[in-house]
Amino acid sequence: MFNRNEKLSDYVKLYPMVAFLIIINLLVYLAGLVPSIRIEILNYGAAANWLIADGEYWRIITAVFIHGGFLHILSNMFWLYVFGPELEKIAGKLRFFTIYMMSGIIGNVATYFVQGPEYVSVGASGAIFGILGAFLALVYYTRKIFPQLRQMIVPLAVISVIITFLQPNVNATAHIAGLLTGAAFGFINFHPKNIIKWREQRQKRS
Repeated sequence: MFNRNEKLSDYVKLYPMVAFLIIINLLVYLAGLVPSIRIEILNYGAAANWLIADGEYWRIITAVFIHGGFLHILSNMFWLYVFGPELEKIAGKLRFFTIYMMSGIIGNVATYFVQGPEYVSVGASGAIFGILGAFLALVYYTRKIFPQLRQMIVPLAVISVIITFLQPNVNATAHIAGLLTGAAFGFINFHPKNIIKWREQRQKRS
């Protein structure tokens, strides 16, 4: 399920929303390699709580596409590259995009309310944890017919949460809020009857 062996052209064709999100994140990161541009990106896009409080609400969105360094974006884009396609295949482009963005946004909103006014954060980790949360909902719905998914996702989720609280400079609030948001969307949307209906609709359109 999560073994990605498609050619790049096939990957983009099969999973256009995942590919789009990876490209946007990479473009922002590459632009930020120019020091003067990176300063502007951080000044106008990072989720700085005191600036959000002053009315710069767009930061809860833009911060989802900004990363703190190479390892930061490598980790998040690896997770998106590996786990995003299956979720996009199941949910469809629009639902997948909604899960991803709302998990990232709500993660930043939670950070605003939980962390102090001086707190600044960037990154897609909340959105990535939202994907993981959505898979946990799928684990629940498929626990009897597809136990292999539970054996893979549940330990991964537990380890990811533990690591969240062990690593320094990690926005644990965004991670947990993103996880819960993705799970909520998953429980609402991923009932097996809905998935069967979506597949029938796609077959009619194809």
